[in-house]
Amino acid sequence: MKIGILQTGHAPDELLKTEGDYDAMFRALLAGEGFTFETFNVVDGQFPEGADMAEAWLITGSKHGAYEDHPWIAPLEALIREIAAAGQPLVGVCFGHQIIAQALGGKVEKFAGGWAVGRQTYTIEGKALSINAWHQDQVVALPPNTRVLGGNAFCENAVLMIGERILTIQPHPEFGAGVIRGLIEHRGGAVPPAQIAEAKSALQSPTQRGAFRDMMVAHLKRQTAEATA
Repeated sequence: MKIGILQTGHAPDELLKTEGDYDAMFRALLAGEGFTFETFNVVDGQFPEGADMAEAWLITGSKHGAYEDHPWIAPLEALIREIAAAGQPLVGVCFGHQIIAQALGGKVEKFAGGWAVGRQTYTIEGKALSINAWHQDQVVALPPNTRVLGGNAFCENAVLMIGERILTIQPHPEFGAGVIRGLIEHRGGAVPPAQIAEAKSALQSPTQRGAFRDMMVAHLKRQTAEATA
């Protein structure tokens, strides 16, 4: 199965040698499942010719806001709607979660409640799961035909199923402790010091990122199998 990775941002330069760029993090996360990948750096204006360039799609995180005025935002939203209309499997993470919701009729805004940084715990389909996060923006209004699969008191709309073929996740299953440490060091200036300290103290605490990975894999394989049946 070929997955097109729509890369909407780049990791800090200081992390590239040790952690790789965001697309490399997803390739590592989803390794061993029979997937092949092609990256399109949409943040740099590199777009696929159409939704049929891959069997399934994944949209990465980004330092940018879905509501910001960048020349690549509108074409990305159009591509999301094309993928949705074609019934192809789609997964979005953090910014990807937000831009998909916005493109399909939801609303994203800079959350008045502030930031979520580092290890966070969510209730996902009745189970408490901890995973790393790094965001201030949130989906505050849902697109039509959306089910909320999980969230917490800070981020109610953390895991969404839009229709049956689009899964979106606000936190980062691709972020291990090394990525969070690097973001704290190189992109943590806007985050309140108390939250930075709390995130640092939790760096060695276990997460259930594997459970989120498994959710993504199951979604991609199930939806692609159904689409080709």
